[in-house]
Amino acid sequence: MPVMPERVEVPANCQTFLAFDYGLKRTGVASGNRLTRTATPQGTIAAEGDARLAKIAERLREWQPDAIVVGVPFHPDGAPHENTARARKFARQLRGRHGLPVFEVDERYSTTEAHALGAKDADAASACIILEQFLRSLP
Repeated sequence: MPVMPERVEVPANCQTFLAFDYGLKRTGVASGNRLTRTATPQGTIAAEGDARLAKIAERLREWQPDAIVVGVPFHPDGAPHENTARARKFARQLRGRHGLPVFEVDERYSTTEAHALGAKDADAASACIILEQFLRSLP
């Protein structure tokens, strides 16, 4: 099971989260909370560029989370690759546009795990796995 690259302090007032599994064409979404440490898949956004950001803004208005979690992919050995930079840029865009805390989580193998669990929507299931991993890491 992948771990967060570094321990990040998450303020106690951050209780609800919306997580994103960023992809070039599809971005999985999940919601969850600190109290139950569980997440629920919320579907996948099939859009790119500004259209994706507009759909994410809709989800954020709908869910009103305290913070955002973004899965950041790495090679199996932990080395970054092209999608690592893309996911981090996506996280920076969300932070800048919405003014919410954004936490990055190492998402190695989350999509593989989602497929292994038989998920019908692997992107949303992956976002769920990413968020539950993040929630388990909280004190």
